Amino acid sequence: MKDFAKLIRAVADFPMPGVTFRDVTPLLADAEAFGRCIDALAEPWQSQRVQAVCGIEARGFIFGVALAQKLHAGFVPLRKPGKLPPPVVGVDYQLEYGSDRLEASSDTLQPGRRVLIVDDVLATGGTLAAACALVDKLGGQVAGASVLIELDALNGRSRWPSASLLYSLMHY
Repeated sequence: MKDFAKLIRAVADFPMPGVTFRDVTPLLADAEAFGRCIDALAEPWQSQRVQAVCGIEARGFIFGVALAQKLHAGFVPLRKPGKLPPPVVGVDYQLEYGSDRLEASSDTLQPGRRVLIVDDVLATGGTLAAACALVDKLGGQVAGASVLIELDALNGRSRWPSASLLYSLMHY
């Protein structure tokens, strides 16, 4: 896993002062490392009968689509507001530096489907908790979540409904 960390760039004071952005673009650009990363993110879920992967906009789409293919599951994008035609279902939530909303098409997730939620970074946990609430509103059953990076000092894991169902590939 340490070789993945070499491909994550820390950008200080972005998108605002005091925030360190973890840029995953160098990892995405390295085909071999990205493939190994997807394998590692998928491994805990191989036997979990995941039927749909919900990726959080925007970098969660990249990891989510690749994981959906690896797990032989469908992909459902969780979008920012105004990106999907109606009807949509949405959840408002707080970020570490503002507020936001996630939406999904109301008919993209069949009730009872086992869902894996995917994002690139777990910070304060607001976005992941909102994604979980959105999947619940859509009638899905959250099997768990996978994130590439967990920022341990921000304690976002505490907002996840079941810490045992949350897999982080790297910790900072």
